[in-house]
Amino acid sequence: MPARDELPGKFHRYLAALSGPSFAAEVALGQPTSVLVASKNKAVATTIQRAMSDSAFRVYTGSDVIGAEMGGAVKNVLAIACGAAAGHGLGSNTAALIMTRGLKEMTKLAMAKGAQPATMMGLAGMGDLVLTCSSSKSRNYTVGFKVAQGHTLEEITSSTGAVAEGVRTAISIHDLAQQLGVELPLCEAVTACTRSCTAASPSRTRSSISGRGPCLGRVRRLRGDFSFRMGS
Repeated sequence: MPARDELPGKFHRYLAALSGPSFAAEVALGQPTSVLVASKNKAVATTIQRAMSDSAFRVYTGSDVIGAEMGGAVKNVLAIACGAAAGHGLGSNTAALIMTRGLKEMTKLAMAKGAQPATMMGLAGMGDLVLTCSSSKSRNYTVGFKVAQGHTLEEITSSTGAVAEGVRTAISIHDLAQQLGVELPLCEAVTACTRSCTAASPSRTRSSISGRGPCLGRVRRLRGDFSFRMGS
């Protein structure tokens, strides 16, 4: 849910969303990074830009708060899909498929909420999507990878101690898509996988990966679910 819907109206003019491809560890090392800060209030965005920017960390400004928020949320769900595909032995072709068609799903949902499509092609959309979907440094990618290898979500959480936002976000996106009448095959597949793997035993999950159960048998069917149910 957008921050605007959670806060009293008197705070709305101060709202801003910071989003973009930025692993914290790499930022801390001073590696070149760029992100987007979006605010309806140009002065707020500019103030944040000046406060956070340095020679290695560049902050761009924009006004599409909804787009920045939606991009930052949906990419986590798609990262689970990419991790699951990799964990199941699928290669670069499938990763490219998920990211490309995932970007379309992200854009459809964001636009249905009033976002600007151009935002999805920038740092907060495609940029963050590519980073999160293509690296084992991503918590969400790692969750998908480990689920595909037969681990339950409880096991993964207890072993890593890290929160993968995409697990809960998948359900929220499912509900939002239903409300808006937007079809999101990739995100729906992730939602189904995470729901059925929450309390599954390792043996049940492994059998599901092989296509004999409800969980990541869906990952096994990536070629069908993700390739041929995408829509235009």
